[in-house]
Amino acid sequence: MRIDTQRKRLAQRRWRWVTRRFPDHRPYRLAGGCPPGFTLLELLVVMVIIGLLAGLVAPRYFEQIGKSNTNVAKAQVDSLSKALDAYRLDVGAYPTTEERLDALVTRPQNAPRWNGPYLQKRVPLDPWDRPYQYRSPGEHGDYDLMSFGKDGQPGGTGENSDITSW
Repeated sequence: MRIDTQRKRLAQRRWRWVTRRFPDHRPYRLAGGCPPGFTLLELLVVMVIIGLLAGLVAPRYFEQIGKSNTNVAKAQVDSLSKALDAYRLDVGAYPTTEERLDALVTRPQNAPRWNGPYLQKRVPLDPWDRPYQYRSPGEHGDYDLMSFGKDGQPGGTGENSDITSW
């Protein structure tokens, strides 16, 4: 019984020491009857601040995603152009419009000197999941290779601009 009393007194002394050193950590029933917490106004102010920050950051984030898709399309057009040049060196001509870019992966019937595949995998789609447009002979050179951008329509600006090989 005596040990329980000593433990109780020790606990009370510690509690007094804690409440003197850290007065804000007392239970609310000892601190004047008001429960600790945030007021509705404080919560609304914080939510408005978070909303403003999200409104400033989100457009820049999505703009960067659009730029990265355009850069990926440019890199893929460049890679496909190099594969087309290697095809021409072996076969003597670029694939026809009817053979499409598939001639870089599978041997066409009229290409006895085909030494491919000229791509490691299948012909990629553009970053917007559409096939690249290929014409041979092209209007701007031996071939035209292009992606119509995010909107899938010729022309446009920004993300919607065409990515071409010329």
